[in-house]
Amino acid sequence: MAYIEPSEFVTKMVDAGESKCYMSTKDTLIRAFMAGAILGLAAVFAITVATKTGSPILGACLFPVGFIMHYLMKFDLLTGVFTLVPLAWLDKRPGITPGQILRNWGLVFIGNFAGAMTTAFFVSFILTYGYNTDGGALAAKVASIGESRTLGYQEHGAAGWFTIFIRGMLCNWMVSMGVVGAMISTSAGAKMVAMWMPVMLFFFMGFEHSIVNMFLFPFSMIMGGDFTIYDYLVWNEIPTVLGNLVGGLFLVGLPLYFTHVKTSPERQLA
Repeated sequence: MAYIEPSEFVTKMVDAGESKCYMSTKDTLIRAFMAGAILGLAAVFAITVATKTGSPILGACLFPVGFIMHYLMKFDLLTGVFTLVPLAWLDKRPGITPGQILRNWGLVFIGNFAGAMTTAFFVSFILTYGYNTDGGALAAKVASIGESRTLGYQEHGAAGWFTIFIRGMLCNWMVSMGVVGAMISTSAGAKMVAMWMPVMLFFFMGFEHSIVNMFLFPFSMIMGGDFTIYDYLVWNEIPTVLGNLVGGLFLVGLPLYFTHVKTSPERQLA
């Protein structure tokens, strides 16, 4: 697999973070919308495969197609900009301020959410023939997922909240490793393989991805999931977003930056 050296690809990460801050509002929103929409479709595809075949690992193996499509089209997920954009500020790139970072994160969040919600509407509509049927086994499966991953955590109180937070950290650790792996690689095929492995891992392990959840939980509520918007936000989306931020930045972005860009001098041996 053709690849570039770490010092080169980490510089590419910083460059990518800088370019996302300079991107226009229109382009940021469009790219984020499309990423959220594609990821939502990939999620329901994986759940459909797992439900119809009875094989969760097969669904996990096929889920990364959504990540591959959005990456190759240069669309943006919140999980990715959490990892990349702060590096441009740390590197003192001109014009990159905390305010610009928050602007980018906010726009990407809005775009991702709008895209995921759009896909949730499309899929729920076709499953129920315009909301005239119950949606069958797939709808029941999605509804149960929504309940177990909100009310199920709520039953454990603060420990449940921090469980979601840590699952969010682990998720963006793997997702960001996929993004970095794609940057290391120099061919389309190698990029696909590099993204496939960590994304498959996070999906099968049930880690929490904020944009997948932007699709999954509204879709679950439409399909009859017995939980509220408050339950979704407090007992899933908010701790997942925070966990994704910490995992991507502190387990991927900062370690790579401080060891491959801010490399310390070599030791002098007598």
